[in-house]
Amino acid sequence: MAPKKSLQGVYESHKKNGEVYYRASLTYRNKHISLGSYASAEDAHRAYLEAGLLLRDNTTELKQYSKTSGLSFEKWVVILNFRDNGLYFPNPIYISKKLFYYYLSPTLVLKFDIDDLFYYSSHKIMRRGNHYFVADYGMQINIANRYDIKNYAVIGRDYLFINGDSTDFRRENIKILNTYHGVTEKKGPKGSLHADSFCAHIHIRGNFLIGTYNTALEAAIAYNKAIDILKKKGVNKNFTPNYIDSIPPSKYAEIYTQVSISDKILNYVPTSPCNPQS
Repeated sequence: MAPKKSLQGVYESHKKNGEVYYRASLTYRNKHISLGSYASAEDAHRAYLEAGLLLRDNTTELKQYSKTSGLSFEKWVVILNFRDNGLYFPNPIYISKKLFYYYLSPTLVLKFDIDDLFYYSSHKIMRRGNHYFVADYGMQINIANRYDIKNYAVIGRDYLFINGDSTDFRRENIKILNTYHGVTEKKGPKGSLHADSFCAHIHIRGNFLIGTYNTALEAAIAYNKAIDILKKKGVNKNFTPNYIDSIPPSKYAEIYTQVSISDKILNYVPTSPCNPQS
């Protein structure tokens, strides 16, 4: 639909119910930039004028954004990045020399390696509590999985951010402490390790100790063995086994056979064959 003659950069549009609204957009460096939808033509034109000013004035910074702005904060990020770096992304990304910032709000900023730029430029990040997700093939994917952090990992036990900043997802800042499901490191006084320094637990309407083991690998295989035992007993739960490719199948089978499992798991009985515990 043709733009309103009196207000440059404003386009009238209609919802399915016939209600009128207005879209604002502009073209800069041969790039068409959508600025959003507005209830009035005046608000749309104000956004258009503000976007033009941001693109022309290279002294304006993100910290100068105000809630009274005609544009959303997300659009500020998109426009200032395009102005300063010559790259247009639909997501609120601002590129620095060795990393880039993904702005979820003026005060919540995630940091990533430049190597991740292509992925996040095409995947919008959402937040649920302290977890961050992207939509991928119709599913919500926890971005922590990209850095080998499992969905139910606990910070400080299974992984940590080296500089203490939980918004810094640069790979050099993430240290994985435990790569296996159901495995925790068992420490004694002042952090000293026990002889059997790794515990394996499994959740069946509460946590059950599978056993304690000399290595994380043994504990991980014990966890897999416990899953097999419980499934044979009729426990219908979607357990996630540990994927282990660091040893040959023959060695895996040897450990699997020899590793001990607690009597509570070996003797576990579901409450009902028709409604097993889970």
